[in-house]
Amino acid sequence: MAQVPQTFFDALAVRTWCGLALETLGRAREEIDAINVYPVADGDTGTNLYLTVESAVAAVEAVFAGHAAGPAGAADPAPAGPTLADAVRAMAHGALIGARGNSGTILAQLLRGMAQVLADDAQAHADGRGLRLALRQAADSARQAVAHPVEGTVLTVASAAADAADAAGGAEGDCGSVARAAYEGAREALAATPEQLPVLDRAGVVDAGGRGLVAVLGALVETFTGERPRGPVASAGRVPGASAGRVPEARASGPASGVSAPGSGEPAVAHARVGPEPVGEEPAGAAAHAAVEPFDDPLTTCADPGDGTDPPHQDGPAFEVIYLLEAEDAAVARLRRRLDALGDSLVVVGGDGLWNVHVHVDDAGAAVEAGIEAGRPHRIRITHFGAHDVHTTGAERAPRERAQRAVVAVVPGEGLAGLYAEAGATTVLARPGEPPASGELVQAVRRAHAREVVLLPNDDELRHTAAAAAEQVRTEGVRVALIPTRSAIQGIAALAVHEPGRRFDEDVVSMTSAAGATRHAEVTVAEAESWTMAGICQAGDVLGLIDGDVAVIGSDVTATAAAVLDRMLAAGGEMVTLVLGDEVPDTVAEHLQDRVREGYLAVDTVVYRGGRQGSLLLIGVE
Repeated sequence: MAQVPQTFFDALAVRTWCGLALETLGRAREEIDAINVYPVADGDTGTNLYLTVESAVAAVEAVFAGHAAGPAGAADPAPAGPTLADAVRAMAHGALIGARGNSGTILAQLLRGMAQVLADDAQAHADGRGLRLALRQAADSARQAVAHPVEGTVLTVASAAADAADAAGGAEGDCGSVARAAYEGAREALAATPEQLPVLDRAGVVDAGGRGLVAVLGALVETFTGERPRGPVASAGRVPGASAGRVPEARASGPASGVSAPGSGEPAVAHARVGPEPVGEEPAGAAAHAAVEPFDDPLTTCADPGDGTDPPHQDGPAFEVIYLLEAEDAAVARLRRRLDALGDSLVVVGGDGLWNVHVHVDDAGAAVEAGIEAGRPHRIRITHFGAHDVHTTGAERAPRERAQRAVVAVVPGEGLAGLYAEAGATTVLARPGEPPASGELVQAVRRAHAREVVLLPNDDELRHTAAAAAEQVRTEGVRVALIPTRSAIQGIAALAVHEPGRRFDEDVVSMTSAAGATRHAEVTVAEAESWTMAGICQAGDVLGLIDGDVAVIGSDVTATAAAVLDRMLAAGGEMVTLVLGDEVPDTVAEHLQDRVREGYLAVDTVVYRGGRQGSLLLIGVE
């Protein structure tokens, strides 16, 4: 259905823009993923930009729905809609909490910069001058958020858009002219990115994050004019004698540039595909599986390389760490300095107490610990890049091919996420009461970038969710085996015997056997009075659960844990694994270790710190 052009930038224009941006990124997602080579060729920049905007759309729609419903008990049948300030604040907040990867994080800061100008409660709408100021603030704030800005990235494209909007001048109230000028400036800057980054030139592509921003600005033009602008090219091929800064011709063996793609209404965009052809990838725009999570849901581990960060280098960091952080400004300033010393590709965006932190490091645990010292990190994602990811200066390495095998695991705490990641697994962090959706597991499997994937749900209640995710990625050509682990302890046992070098079926059988041979228990605190298999418990009682059922009710953590451990070892065992939550002192683990050493011969004990894992203590006996 044709869009009604918006004359001014008001709440309805924000809603329209977000919706059109999501549609545009949906059409361009595969193309953007395919040209993603900087600084890590993981092929997911388009997907992560799409999911970031999807979160912004959900937040804006929630604001409109809230105003449509009106206050409880209100007699007014037609409540007033949201203001411009309401809409842009929701857009910026939704993008911030849903930002995926480096590219999504920078886009979230661009939207936040615009909101800082447009969220003036005194104005019902913004004119062309307001839009120009918003685009300038967006470009400047995004550049400030990146520790070491690099030209030839999305930052360059954003600055060019703002410069072109400033140069447009003219009618102060004409948002359409400003948006079109910004789009054309961004489009030209995008075409020139290969001249600024040699890695793009060698691959024959433009910057992927910049391409995504051009798509978002194209949606802004359509919002104010009702017309979809011509699309940018994705390749970096140049006609001999063409001058710098001009839009290059696309190199392709398919239809000539300018031929409309069926049903698109746009010129077909030819591009040089980087790396292997995606296996069974869904059509562009068909990302309906990736549901927008509630604002505090944990996010999938992902490894979006993004743009605007340090030049790639050989032997780059092994992990990508991303988390939301509740912290004061002063603490964040200290965090920036610490993370900058730990790694690269550092981007910290946000404000007003909520931040999105992204960094590539070798020590994932240190990056998370730095966040804990600064405030309260949550929705933590840790990705192991793997030996074949591209942190490279270009021609020395080809873009990575799919790994043969990978493990994707759901884990309940930051410490275990680091432990699993160090073992080579891609992790999905699950906070208590906030289980991941199947879309998160699908994204994690895609980020693992392997032909064969072993999926560890580590929670009996997640088996159906994990099965749905496995079924979806199987349609994309990935071989997936779901091991029905009921606890992170069982997952540790499975991961310990994982051997990527042997046949897939043999590896799965061995991991399944190890998990099945591991009894699991947890020590937690009762939240309310209830009836259990061990009797009636009261709120505040310490509960010991064995294989999911309450077996011990006590008042002391150490005594309850000891009773649970004795019951488990009564049936025999060779190895005890203890995972301590944040609230549990080391003395508890020391007491249990002494008990095992003195009472159970030839039984070894290993202790890990799990972070905020919901339970006080996890216990495994193999």
